[in-house]
Amino acid sequence: MGRLFGTDGVRGLANADLTPELALSVASAAARVLVEHAGGVVHGAGGASDPGEAAARPVAVVGRDPRASGEMLEAAVCAGLSAAGADVRRVGVLPTPAVAHLTATLGADLGVMISASHNPMPDNGIKLFAAGGHKLPDALEDEIEAHLDGVAQPDRRPTGRGIGRVTDVPDALDRYLDHLLVATPHALEGLHVVVDCAHGAASLAAPRAYERAGARVTTLAAGPDGWNINDGVGSTHLEGLTKAVVEHGADLGIAHDGDADRCLAVAADGSVVDGDQILAVLALALHADGELAGDTLVTTVMSNLGLHLAMQEAGIAVRTTAVGDRYVLEELRAGSFSLGGEQSGHVVLPSHATTGDGLLTALRLMARMTTTGRSLAELAGVVERLPQVLVNVPVADKAAVGSSSRVADAVAAEEAALAGRGRVLLRPSGTEQVVRVMVEAPTEDTARDVADRLAVLVADVRP
Repeated sequence: MGRLFGTDGVRGLANADLTPELALSVASAAARVLVEHAGGVVHGAGGASDPGEAAARPVAVVGRDPRASGEMLEAAVCAGLSAAGADVRRVGVLPTPAVAHLTATLGADLGVMISASHNPMPDNGIKLFAAGGHKLPDALEDEIEAHLDGVAQPDRRPTGRGIGRVTDVPDALDRYLDHLLVATPHALEGLHVVVDCAHGAASLAAPRAYERAGARVTTLAAGPDGWNINDGVGSTHLEGLTKAVVEHGADLGIAHDGDADRCLAVAADGSVVDGDQILAVLALALHADGELAGDTLVTTVMSNLGLHLAMQEAGIAVRTTAVGDRYVLEELRAGSFSLGGEQSGHVVLPSHATTGDGLLTALRLMARMTTTGRSLAELAGVVERLPQVLVNVPVADKAAVGSSSRVADAVAAEEAALAGRGRVLLRPSGTEQVVRVMVEAPTEDTARDVADRLAVLVADVRP
C-alpha cells in the first residue's frame, strides 16, 4: 500500500477510495497525534468524572466545500473526532483558508477541511491543520497514518463525559471576512471585478469580500448544488470568465478553485494572468514598501523562467521548492520570508495567512491596481513568459517512470538541445496516477514537440 497522504492531504474518489470509515479513522488518529504533540490529554475509557474536565478536551474546527459527498464525510469526521474525545466546532461551507484562520483564532488543536480543491465533483479529500492553522509536515502525517490501526480499539475510546461534543459556529464567515478586510491595504472603489466562484466554497464568501472592500462585483458560477463544483468553471476553466470580463467591460476577472485557496486572474483585455504574474505584482509591491523580507520570493520548480528574470532585474532573490504549497510554506517559515506561491495560483502571505488564500490574493492584487492607478495587464506585463507546455500523461506506475534510465537519458538529451534557452521537468502528480511533463522553450512549437516526444516515452514505461 502506498502512502495515504498526498501533496495536499488525503484525496480520492468519495465513497470508494475515500470512504466514511477511512474519514472517521483519519480524524480520530489525527486528534490523538496532534493533541499528544501539543502536550494535551485525550481521555481514556470511562471519560471525565468531573464535568469541569470537559474544558480540557481538545478542540477541532471542521469545514467543507459544497460537493455532495462532503455532507457524508463531514458527518464521519465529526464522529471520529468526538469519538476520540475532541470537541468539534463545525463551520460549514467555507474556503480552506477560512478553516485555517479559524483553527488559529478559535484556539483549536486541529483543523479539518473536507475538499478536493479543483478536482471533479466525484472526488473529495481531507486536509489537516495543526494548532495555529499550519499544514502538517510529512513526518506528522506519517505518524497519523501509523495510528490508524489503533483507532478501532475499544479500550482507547473515551466514554461518558469524555466523548466530544459537536457545535456550530454561526458567525464563522463573518469572522473570516473581517480578517480579510483588515489585511486589505487599500479600498477598491472604482474597480469592477467579475468573479468566477467555481460553484465552490467561494460562492458566498468571495462576492461579499470584494463588495465589502468597495469593488463592484459581477458573479459567475456561484450557485452550488452539490454536483456542479468545478464543472466547466473556476480556475481550471477560464473561458467563461474571459468572455464575461470583456463583455461587461470589467477591470479584471478573478477565478477561484473549488475550495478557494487559490486564484487566477483575467485582465480587462481578456488576457490570462497566472500565478507567476500575480506573484511578481505582489512581490514588487512588497519590495517597494520595504515589506519583502530578505528581498526574497519563494516559489516552486514549475514557475516560468520569465518570473525569475523579472525578479532578478528588480533585485529580488528567488528560492525554489518542490511542487505543492505545503513545501512553499515550509520554506517561508524556515526563512521567515513574506511571500511565496505557485504558478497555479496558490499565493501565501504569511503576515496574514498560514496557507494559500485565493480571496486574500485577489484583494491584494486589486489593491495594487487602485494604489498605482495601473491596469492589471500593465502590472502583470513585468513577466515575459517563456512558452510553456504541460502534458499530463496517464501511467501505470509513477515510480517506474522516475527510475527509468531511458526516460532520464531522453530528458538530458532534450535539455542539451535547448542549450540553456529552456528547460524540462517531469513530475509525478501527488493526487492522480499521472506524470506531468513540463517543457519551456523559445517557441511554443518547440516546447510542444519536446513535450510530445517525452510524453510518448513516459506513457510507454511499464513496471
